Amino acid sequence: MEEIIKTKIVKMDPENIDWHIIKEAAEIINKGGVVVFPTETVYGIGADALNDEAVDKIFSAKGRPQDNPLIVHIADFDELHDLIEDVPDNAVKLAEKYWPGPLTMILYKKNILSDKITAGLDTAAIRLPVSKIALALIKESGKPIAAPSANISGKPSPTEASHVIEDLMGKVDMIIDGGSTEIGLESTVADITGDVAVILRPGGITMEDIVSVLGDCKYDPAIIKCDEKIIPKSPGQKYRHYSPRAKVILYKGKTEDIARKINEDYEKIQSEGKRVGIMSTVQTENYYRGKVTISCGDRTNLLTISSNLFKCLRDFDHMGTEVILAESVDEEGLGKAIMNRLGKASSETINL
Repeated sequence: MEEIIKTKIVKMDPENIDWHIIKEAAEIINKGGVVVFPTETVYGIGADALNDEAVDKIFSAKGRPQDNPLIVHIADFDELHDLIEDVPDNAVKLAEKYWPGPLTMILYKKNILSDKITAGLDTAAIRLPVSKIALALIKESGKPIAAPSANISGKPSPTEASHVIEDLMGKVDMIIDGGSTEIGLESTVADITGDVAVILRPGGITMEDIVSVLGDCKYDPAIIKCDEKIIPKSPGQKYRHYSPRAKVILYKGKTEDIARKINEDYEKIQSEGKRVGIMSTVQTENYYRGKVTISCGDRTNLLTISSNLFKCLRDFDHMGTEVILAESVDEEGLGKAIMNRLGKASSETINL
């Protein structure tokens, strides 16, 4: 029988750090416990990255496959040298520009990081978050903190504490409620071990951002759909991710063609007795009057869509929706990350 943990929930203003709470949370980390905390991307479920038994608790709470590597969070660039065998010039350049921030770098690790963290690879994923709560917890604990997204493995990532409570109540020691996250999508993961940076997971730091610093960058071909055959160097590469209980159908093409096809399919699916919903945007919601619709954000400000994406998927589940009809966005800048998440959440894509 699975052990039920008494989970303590505490609220904190990210702009007014409560050091009593931070000290209590750090003590939990140092005793091998598990703490959920907000970052600028999504909520993370954190444990001492140097304590294998603590790391095991992350995998257990999430139901996460052991071959899916974890991201290690640090609070200062100098800590990178404790964990990484060699810090290449490209990593230094990216850190100078985008750390703290939503960028995770894949680098060759030192033995201090065990196979539990890296899924047996000789590389590790390292990030320095910008979130004041996250930084305070890492600094106070004095340990690098392993922290994947604080959700049941495969479900949409949590962007507010209620999502964490829904998934992990009774499975973690503490949940720090710091309000809604800003970006709403997990960090960009870039492999910096070669001459050219390779994006393994798109996020808030775009390819264009990386090119502006390094002059070159490319995407890993596995970023759009999961591949059960690959050996993942990054979270989100191998397994189906970000999926609500409902079936997600993703529509690609011109906006008017998408709206026409979604309206047709909505009527057809509803006539079959299924509960169907449409995930639209501010620009398109009027196309679907009289239908069950959630607007995810504004196409002219993709941050509004990224920050709401996972919440929208969860909201449809709470409504009992069985099929979600989702519009695509342009795959430029942050749009690449949004489409990566939608592509992995969907079980069918319709190209128009």
